[in-house]
Amino acid sequence: MKNLPLNPQIFIENRKRFLNKMEKNSIAIFNSNDVYTSNGDALYPFKQNSDLYWLTGIEQEETMLILMPSNPDPSLREILVLIRPDEMTEKWNGHQLTMNEGKEISGIKNVRWLDTIDASLQTWVNSVDTIYLNTNENDRKSKTPPTRDYRYAEMMKQLYPLHNYKRSAVILKELRAIKTPKEIEVMKVAVDITEKAFRRLLGFIRPGVMEYEIEAEIQHTFLSNRSSGPAYSSIIASGDNARILHYVDNNNECKDGEVILMDFGAEYGRYCADLSRTVPVNGKFTKRQKTVYNACLHLHKYEASILKPGLSIEQITEKVADEATEVFLKIGLLKKSDVKNEDPNNRAYRKYLYHGVSHHLGIDVHDLGTRTGPIKEGMVFTIEPGIYIEEEQMGFRIENNFWVTKNGNIDLMKNIPITVEEIESLMKK
Repeated sequence: MKNLPLNPQIFIENRKRFLNKMEKNSIAIFNSNDVYTSNGDALYPFKQNSDLYWLTGIEQEETMLILMPSNPDPSLREILVLIRPDEMTEKWNGHQLTMNEGKEISGIKNVRWLDTIDASLQTWVNSVDTIYLNTNENDRKSKTPPTRDYRYAEMMKQLYPLHNYKRSAVILKELRAIKTPKEIEVMKVAVDITEKAFRRLLGFIRPGVMEYEIEAEIQHTFLSNRSSGPAYSSIIASGDNARILHYVDNNNECKDGEVILMDFGAEYGRYCADLSRTVPVNGKFTKRQKTVYNACLHLHKYEASILKPGLSIEQITEKVADEATEVFLKIGLLKKSDVKNEDPNNRAYRKYLYHGVSHHLGIDVHDLGTRTGPIKEGMVFTIEPGIYIEEEQMGFRIENNFWVTKNGNIDLMKNIPITVEEIESLMKK
């Protein structure tokens, strides 16, 4: 990783929170992600299982974590399993973690080598009643070939068919949604790097520049500030491309008179930032562009004003929908007859705002958490209303990241330029 070492207390606290949720006389086993082949003998860059990383801070493949809160031997309650360093592998692929390095990163004192763990694991499993196994229960996950987690679960059930099995994901969905103050500090670094990239772009964007050149400026800023790179594929969408929500081709020329919608965020220590801004290619909004931008900013500020503990994301979305309906009437996108005759299951406003306006944010850009349960103190959300107008071939989205506290929320991106006046002034300079 390119980032500076994170405080191991992040992972010590995360494990403590998980251990406190486990049943007595149980064991939890976590595995790293697979290493995937692209073509020939080439490999895709390795990305650690988010749950395993959240609990250990370890980015290396072939890693396991074993938790046994009721084990009578305190030294066996947390066990980190690493692949044994191999001289030839290191000559080809680089350094592999030593036991001491694993201890320093994770805060786990008991570290074992993977090639020695099978016999011990059998003894530990036979001494418990319940086995916690992990699978991907992110509501947004796509259907993919079975990952290591699923294959491991099948193997364990064949080896130990009479044990009780529980889902670690149920606990993790609750815990990962609520960030500790130490996690917020890491997220703030990702936000700060993202701000640097956006400010750089305000002095770079001009008619004739290519979308991919803007993407390159973002990547340059990220890497030169110790980010491992984008938290997700950067969206650099000029003109009518802005209406494509996940536009990532980034291969068009930015033209005079257009606006450009940019959605990008840095990853730092595996924690994500997620920013959206829409700016004029020539540095000056037209009257109509300014009207629509300010309407989008109004929705952004409205949503921020109601994001607090107690409501659910679904309830907030409905409130924003009502406000968007009024705003779209004012700026001429909707007529009163459109609203009067709307389908309750496909409301009129959705012609111009056809995506959700918030999601959990953390180690994953679409992080674990519920949309239907009440928002709780410690959660981090995006606020990202948009306005997309097919007949005018333009789209706007404004997105910041908010940390929910008991008294409301804190805008982690409050220092990033957001008003028409700020954007025009900095682009003029």
